[in-house]
Amino acid sequence: MENFFGHYLLFLADTATIVVALLVIAGGLTAIALNRRKGPAAGQVQVSDLRKQLEQSSENVQQLRLDKKALKAHQKARKKDRKEKAKDGDTEPCTYLLDFKGDIRASAVSALREEISAILQAAQSGDTVLLRLESGGGMVNTYGLAAAQILRLRTAKIHVTVMVDAIAASGGYMMAVTADRIVASPFALIGSIGVVAQIPNFHRWLKDRHIDWEQFTAGKFKRTVTLFGENTDTGRAKLREELEEIHAQFRDFVQQYRPQLNLEQVATGEAWPGNKALTLGLVDQLATSDEILLEAAQKGKVLALHYQRKSTLPQRLGLAAQQGWDRLWQSPL
Repeated sequence: MENFFGHYLLFLADTATIVVALLVIAGGLTAIALNRRKGPAAGQVQVSDLRKQLEQSSENVQQLRLDKKALKAHQKARKKDRKEKAKDGDTEPCTYLLDFKGDIRASAVSALREEISAILQAAQSGDTVLLRLESGGGMVNTYGLAAAQILRLRTAKIHVTVMVDAIAASGGYMMAVTADRIVASPFALIGSIGVVAQIPNFHRWLKDRHIDWEQFTAGKFKRTVTLFGENTDTGRAKLREELEEIHAQFRDFVQQYRPQLNLEQVATGEAWPGNKALTLGLVDQLATSDEILLEAAQKGKVLALHYQRKSTLPQRLGLAAQQGWDRLWQSPL
């Protein structure tokens, strides 16, 4: 009997595997056909009223903190305040909140550009942008693109404040300097105005095993250093030269937007905590993003923007297949 149940379970597993595979393949083929007709899947910018969320959180606390009489008086005062704000609703400034959490490729730039485009179409005179930034840096070209997105706001005369709670280093700081103001928490890591390149080299390991690695290029410096080939002093020197050129461009970029900095002092590749960064002029104020957001909410509306890309059909089918597979193996027999 146990042998029978064992074979039966294996049969179920094989069947489930085949079904899941067929679903994924069918979903992929269907999505390809749809994409050819409709083009790539689009997304949309989602907007939430952060000030209302903060006010609701405050009200929830007050209901438990105050006695009935005090709560009634508080609610009456809040109602009067809302009426006054409603009268001034068209004239009060609006603050837009953006979030950028960077990886090595600065992949969040695809969402940032959509969010900034939405702001540029809706913003009025006096509106401002708060960008909550967290990044340890990464690829020069993609972080350069992210910095260029922030400059679109400055070109449109929209004041931008970058808020750093944890880290804005290297490419992250390249983005931060394009803002009108940089605010950092006391122990946030700031700076790292430098360039680095590092790769392992397996040439000796391959040579010990009598494995040849052949690489064909056109152009003297098409490849300067390689993972598997034997690196030369000429190639290493060329790479160092390229890194120095990029570092010089980085320095010039920082100097353009923060001319008060002593680059000989800060463009060494070092990073400093927020309080030291303030002394060096790398940031303008010490505060957490929470403090800045509360201040903005007291002055006017605070709208948080988040670009959400629509998932494609194969992504949805893949997720459904994975969930079905998990349920199959996690459910009791």
